[in-house]
Amino acid sequence: MGARLMMLWRRSRKLSAGLPVRREPLYDTQTGPGSVRLRQRLYLILEAGKTGDQASRLFDWFMVSLILANVLAFAAETEPWIAAQYGQAFSLFNLISIGIFTCEYLFRLWVCVDHPPLKGQTPFMVRVKWALTPSMLIDLAVILPFYLSMMLTVDLRVLRVVRLLRFLKLARFSPALHSIGRVLANEKRAILGAVIVMFGLLVFAATGIYWIEGRIQPEVFGSVPRAMWWALATLTTVGYGDVVPITPLGRLFGGLVMVFGLGMFALPIAIVSSGFSREIHRRDFVVSWGMVARVPLFQGMKPAVLADLVDLLEAQVVEANTVLAYRGDAADAMYFIVVGRVHVAFEDRSIELGEGDFFGEMALIANRRRSGTIVSLTRVHLLKLGVGQFRQILAHHPDAEAHIAAAVRDRGLASGETDDLEQEIAVEQKEKAETD
Repeated sequence: MGARLMMLWRRSRKLSAGLPVRREPLYDTQTGPGSVRLRQRLYLILEAGKTGDQASRLFDWFMVSLILANVLAFAAETEPWIAAQYGQAFSLFNLISIGIFTCEYLFRLWVCVDHPPLKGQTPFMVRVKWALTPSMLIDLAVILPFYLSMMLTVDLRVLRVVRLLRFLKLARFSPALHSIGRVLANEKRAILGAVIVMFGLLVFAATGIYWIEGRIQPEVFGSVPRAMWWALATLTTVGYGDVVPITPLGRLFGGLVMVFGLGMFALPIAIVSSGFSREIHRRDFVVSWGMVARVPLFQGMKPAVLADLVDLLEAQVVEANTVLAYRGDAADAMYFIVVGRVHVAFEDRSIELGEGDFFGEMALIANRRRSGTIVSLTRVHLLKLGVGQFRQILAHHPDAEAHIAAAVRDRGLASGETDDLEQEIAVEQKEKAETD
């Protein structure tokens, strides 16, 4: 075990003993110029994703409701009699929605300078980089057609279809939609293999029916490309019935293709569904950059480390009075409290932990069993870092070990503890060497 990890473990033991710790907030919304306080407060609401903040939660619900209402309005407006009777109301609603979406877009550009990974750069460059992120490009695509229509002649039907892009804004607020891209990225090799198998089976089916039925029905099976329509309809078990084999051998071959089709499309569906199920169950709420950066232990880490943490941390929501772990259980993960409070009962004492605290660090550092029973006092939002994920972080970012050790040490020293940890580690290493 490295000296720095040992330092981290010893410091965490002192913290778990109930010693006071002074936490330095990442964003000070109480002091400083008024505009800066307002900007930092808006950043916490818009970007940081603090699930326990009432204003942030209300904003998320309002935006989700507004987006869904826009999608329903788009669908209803395509019905002629509804558009004729309520056209003005739909236009007013669209105008109000565009105004809200525009303000949201501008406010996000304004507050992005407080995004931790981008701090230290000029505000102009930060806003340019932020505007080019996928989520901001979607926001721009939502509002830009409206303003372009005021300067250019655009078919109203095109504008109505473009309004459907507003549905993509839900990805900011929904763990399910937020996970789709991650699932596709994680399963890309398996999906690519399934696509290759599907294409090969499509060519095989088209070639087979061309060889069997090509001379009898040349207008529909006279070539492999022509036969691909029947092959695709049969493999997908749609069976439109516009093109069918008429010979006994052709019908027998068609039945085999149907059976192959069931297995062919079950393969990618199973891959995506299993990956999506795993991803959605490990993300009870959206884990964002801002949320991870606000965890005291991760403050000041490099953007690359934070990016990996966003992908690796599991988000869990635990109801009040739930036992998270029993004393003596095998420790397999470290937990960070985002919102809520937990009670930790040791053999000779008990403490309470709240927002920004962490527990279970011995699982990552000393490979020890739980030293206390942990029970949630309120509804708790947790970020879970397993042993495997922690080792993966250290493998890709060796400097993260030093940062974590230094961060915990600084927090301990801030509480007035001045013992020489390095000397303790040296003594332990000497004793271990003598024993060996």
